[in-house]
Amino acid sequence: MTSALHPDGKINPGLTSCNESGNESIRNLIDARKLSRRGFLQGTFGVTMLSLFGGCWFDGRGYHARAASSIPNGIGFTPVPANILSMIDAVTVPNGYTAKVLIAWGDSLTAAPHWDTVGAMDEATQLHSFGAHSDGIHFSPFPGNLGNSRGLLVAGNEYCDPALVNNIKPASSYRTVSLTLEMVRAQQAAHGVSIVTVQREKGAWGVVSQSPFNRRITGNTLCRLSGPASGHDLMTTSADPAGLNVQGTLSNCAHGYTPWGTYLTCEENWNSYFSNETGNVAGISDPARKADILASQNRYGIVRGGFGYRWHEVDKRFRADLHCNEPNRFGWVVEIDPWDPYSIPVKRTALGRIKHEGAWVVVDDENRVAVYMGDDERNEYVYKFVCSKTYSPENPQANRDLLDSGTLYVARFDSDGSGVWLPLTWGMNGLTPENGFNSQAEVLIKTRQAADRVGATMMDRPEWTAAHPFTREIYLTLTNNNRRGNSPVSGNAPDGTSTAARANPPVDAANPRPDNIYGHIIRWREHMDKLTATTFKWDVFVQCGDKAGGGANRNLGASYNQAGHDGYAGNIHGDDYGSPDGLWFDKDGRLWIQTDQAGDATGDWINIGGNAMMCADPANGETRRFLTSPKNCEVSGVTTTPDGKTMFLGIQHPGEDWSDNFTENSTWPDSGVNGPTTASGRQPVSKPRSAVVVITKDDGGVIGS
Repeated sequence: MTSALHPDGKINPGLTSCNESGNESIRNLIDARKLSRRGFLQGTFGVTMLSLFGGCWFDGRGYHARAASSIPNGIGFTPVPANILSMIDAVTVPNGYTAKVLIAWGDSLTAAPHWDTVGAMDEATQLHSFGAHSDGIHFSPFPGNLGNSRGLLVAGNEYCDPALVNNIKPASSYRTVSLTLEMVRAQQAAHGVSIVTVQREKGAWGVVSQSPFNRRITGNTLCRLSGPASGHDLMTTSADPAGLNVQGTLSNCAHGYTPWGTYLTCEENWNSYFSNETGNVAGISDPARKADILASQNRYGIVRGGFGYRWHEVDKRFRADLHCNEPNRFGWVVEIDPWDPYSIPVKRTALGRIKHEGAWVVVDDENRVAVYMGDDERNEYVYKFVCSKTYSPENPQANRDLLDSGTLYVARFDSDGSGVWLPLTWGMNGLTPENGFNSQAEVLIKTRQAADRVGATMMDRPEWTAAHPFTREIYLTLTNNNRRGNSPVSGNAPDGTSTAARANPPVDAANPRPDNIYGHIIRWREHMDKLTATTFKWDVFVQCGDKAGGGANRNLGASYNQAGHDGYAGNIHGDDYGSPDGLWFDKDGRLWIQTDQAGDATGDWINIGGNAMMCADPANGETRRFLTSPKNCEVSGVTTTPDGKTMFLGIQHPGEDWSDNFTENSTWPDSGVNGPTTASGRQPVSKPRSAVVVITKDDGGVIGS
C-alpha cells in the first residue's frame, strides 16, 4: 500500500488530518526545581529525576499517590538487537522464546477455503476470513481451567491496502483503474473486527475453525447507535431516517475491554474514506447551517478525494457533499459482545466522536468506571469518560448500557505538573446555542469543536492509554508531531473552525520538544485516586529518542525554538526507541510499548532500526527491547492468557510502501521464517500479510520474567 492510505504521520505527516500558552518548557521547570515533592511520584521525568522526587508523597491538600511497586521477578530477558540495515524480515524474540504465526489476513474462520493469495480478495471470501491489518487485540478466556489454553481472540482490522486486496500492480495503478462496487465491497469487508476461537493442544496454539463464536464484523455490518446522539437530526440519513442504525464500523484501531466481558473497538481514521467532491452540501439552503456542516467536515479532516481509497466513486454514501450526515455516524467507540455471535455492535455516542485511539476502562475501589481515550492526530486532545452508574460485578446485565450515560471530559495539562478535567457538558464552559451547541448530542457529535471551546491542551498525537494494574496510574503514548514549535504560532480556534492537524502550537510543559519526531510517554494520577476527580497530577515518563544521534543533524530551521532541545537523544534508561504507539500492562506491572514509524531503518531511524516492542519497568524506567519486526510494518496489539505464559501480538502491514511488486519490501509471514502459514511453501510468496503471532517462553514461564 502507500502510506497516504494510513494518514498517521509516519511518512506523509501532512496527510494526517486553542491553547497557545507561553508556558515554560518542562526542562526549564526541572532545572529550576519548580516541581516540588508534591509534583508527582517515583520515576518522574525518567531515571534522572528519581533522586529528586523519591517515593510516595502526600500533602495537606489531599493529593496522594502510591509509587509503582517492583515487578515480581523483574524483567528477565536479554534484549534483542535493533533491526537495522540490512534488515531481517522476521519477528525476532530473545533467546529462550519462540514466536510463531497463529493466523493471518485471509485465513478462514470456518470450514470454507482460505484465501488464495495469488488472486484478488473477494467479499464472500473475506466475510469468512480473518480481516486485514490487525490492530488492538484482546484474549477473552474460556471460564475455569480452560482459560489459559482456550479463548476468544478479538482483533480490530484497521484498514487495508486496496491494491493488495484487488490484486493490482504497480501500486500507482490503483489511482486510475476502473473501480467497481465489488472491488470496494471486498475492501470494506477487510475492515472491522475478527473474532476467532484459539486453543492450545499438545503444546501448540491453533485456530478452532468451526467454532460458533467465530465471526467477522465489517464495514457493512449493521451497528446500533446508542446514547445521547442516537436519533439526533445530525445522525439521520435517507437510508436511516430515524438515526438509530449504521452500516458498518471502519478504521478499527486500538481497543479496550470491559469487566463485563465486552470488547471496545475504536474508529480512528474514518475520515479517510469520505470525500466532499464539490465543496458544498446538497439539499441545504440555509447558509448558516451549510457553513456549520462544512466547518465540521474541515475540523475532522474530510477533504476532496479522501485519502485515495476512491470508495466515494461507487458507494455514494461516502460522498460527504451528498450525504452530509454520514460522516457523523463514524468516529465512535463501538462495543461488541464476543460471546454472543448474534449480538449487534453498539456505537456508544456518550464517549464522543473523535479519531479514537484506544478506550481503556478502569474500575476503582467503589466500582466507579472511567474510560481513557486519545484522539490520534497532531494537536488533538486527551479524554476521560466517567459513567453515571457504578459497575455491578454480581449482575452483568446491569452493565450492558453503562457506557450510555455519564460525563465526558477533556484534559488540560498545566505547567506546574497539575491538570484539570474540563467537562464537555452542554450549557457549561461556552457549550451553548450561541456557540453552535444546541444539545448534549451536538456537543458529542462535535467533540473536537467542544474541546477547542473549553481550552484543552493540544497534544503530540495522543494514542493508546493503559492503566497500571496496581496503582491505576494512566500512561499515554504521544507518538510524534512535526508541527510543534513551528511558526507562525497558531492553535485550534475556540470557535471550532480550524483545519484538522494544521495548527502550529508552541512547546509546552506536556509537549516539551519542537518537531517531536521520536515522541514521548506521559502519565498521570487522579486526585485522591478517584476516577470521578476533576484534577490530576502528571509527569513525562520518558522522552523517546536516539542516544547515538540519528536525528542530531536534522535541520529544525529558524522557525523552531531551539531552547532546551535535547538533540533528539531522549532520556530512555535502556534500549532506544521512537514513535511509541501501542501500550499495555501485563498482570505483573510490566509496561509493553509498541512502536509505529516507517519501519525501514533509514534516515532518523538508522540506529533505532525497524519497529519493535519494548518492555519497561515503571518503577525505575528500565527499558529492554523484547521484539523486532519484519520490514516496513508496525507492531500493534498485544495481550496474554491470564497466567501470562502465552502472548498474542499483531504485526500490521508488513512490506508497506511497495511500488511495483507486492513482495518487494517483505515476504512475511508466508516465507515461513516464523513457522508455517496457510500459504507458506508456495514459491514465490504472493503477498505480504498482516498476522497475529503467538509467543511462548521455552521453559513455560511468564512472558518477560
